[in-house]
Amino acid sequence: MSAEYRTIAGAVDTEIELSRSRFLTRLERVDDESAARDAIAEARARHPRARHHCTAFVIGPDGRIQRSNDDGEPSGTAGAPMLDALTSAGLSDVVAVVTRYFGGVLLGAGGLTRAYRAAVAGAVAEARLVRRAPRREVAVELAYDVAAVLESECRRRGYAVGAAAYSDAVVQRFSVPEDEVESLRSLAAEVSAGSARVRSGDVRYVDLAE
Repeated sequence: MSAEYRTIAGAVDTEIELSRSRFLTRLERVDDESAARDAIAEARARHPRARHHCTAFVIGPDGRIQRSNDDGEPSGTAGAPMLDALTSAGLSDVVAVVTRYFGGVLLGAGGLTRAYRAAVAGAVAEARLVRRAPRREVAVELAYDVAAVLESECRRRGYAVGAAAYSDAVVQRFSVPEDEVESLRSLAAEVSAGSARVRSGDVRYVDLAE
């Protein structure tokens, strides 16, 4: 799996006005291209009277999927600078839609390029960012009397603590960096005097604090 990357925690809406034109920006977090196109369609539906709905999105841990659309603005003056604002911020899994209500004053190619880039950059500045990183899911089965000890030490080490299941023993789930799996295995053996059972699961991307 690829290395960690940054995305937004949730949707962001901002607005700027230049020469009487209004630029309404919507940022949304998306998992795939289909979700990005759904978000674009929803933005269009919210503003049916607007002249332009210019778009850009970046998707994937490596930012492999990148698309942009000028939606009737002069070629290269909207979608490309919007995309540049996203990639310059190091973001992925994000779609940006800038809805423009024309104010009657022509901005020219340079003015449009600056306006659309500034609209997205301003929205990014307002967003709460999170890091996404690959983590191995690990389930540890151990006795009740030592489960809390293991959980406390794992939290101290910065491991993500997931759900627990309770029956004759406790099955506690953790998400840890790949190079920390053996350390968790050793810790579980230490606190349980060797009785803990450790099972490694899938690798998934999880959100981390920015």
